[in-house]
Amino acid sequence: MEVHDKLCTDCQAEVIPKVEQEAGSHVEEGFVATRASYSSCTTDSSKAADLLHDVHLGMLALPSGVSRCMATFVRGVYDYHHYLCDGIDDRGWGCGYRTLQTMCSWITNQLKEKELNSTVSHRVPSIPEIQRILVQLGDKEQNFIGSRDWIGSFEICVVIDQLYNVPCKLLHLRSGTELVTILPQLRQHFEHFGSPVMMGGSVDNSSKGILGVACGAGESYLLVLDPHFVGKPSSKQLQNEGWVKWRPVTTFLEDSFYNLCCPQLADC
Repeated sequence: MEVHDKLCTDCQAEVIPKVEQEAGSHVEEGFVATRASYSSCTTDSSKAADLLHDVHLGMLALPSGVSRCMATFVRGVYDYHHYLCDGIDDRGWGCGYRTLQTMCSWITNQLKEKELNSTVSHRVPSIPEIQRILVQLGDKEQNFIGSRDWIGSFEICVVIDQLYNVPCKLLHLRSGTELVTILPQLRQHFEHFGSPVMMGGSVDNSSKGILGVACGAGESYLLVLDPHFVGKPSSKQLQNEGWVKWRPVTTFLEDSFYNLCCPQLADC
């Protein structure tokens, strides 16, 4: 069984490679019924793949005991990247790459919309490109290129900074029971920056995207996006089958550490 994150031995929150002061606030108001749209991407093999946008949209029901004002969500458009979506068979090892690609799609859309950082890439990297970047930066050995080795939150921080000059905050939790302690930080992240968050761990070793947080009187939840889907989905199918769903924070494992990568793109 693969492990999709490495233990960060530093304190609760580390910023890689730099910190930007959080400012401004916004509460998502667009979490309403709508059909997700498609875009086209091309891989190294020139195989086109249709990708769904914003697959959480249309989930009208919030968790029990949670009101609209108690929930915050990703702001802006992202593409749902998942196993085999571009013709590369990454089943069993590629979920970290796919979550990174989902995050990169959000960043590129933001940069294009705001015309920010015109000198940096506005592309979503392929899996081979991600591997080459990590080798060029000295994070991986040459034989990492073409391998099926996993990547975790630290590698995702490095790639996002290298491609887009966007810093990432890395939150480390020793146990899933500590999730409740960072819910205010996650809420502020979605209000101030609005980007998807990558979450990885040790025992709970599957990479996942976090699209929102909801805090109720009795229970709190994360809106989780699972990249392990294979096929050509509809947003309704993803929602009905639980590929995007509200997950109670109490269901995350006590015996697993977790790392969360939070891109800090300002002015989104």
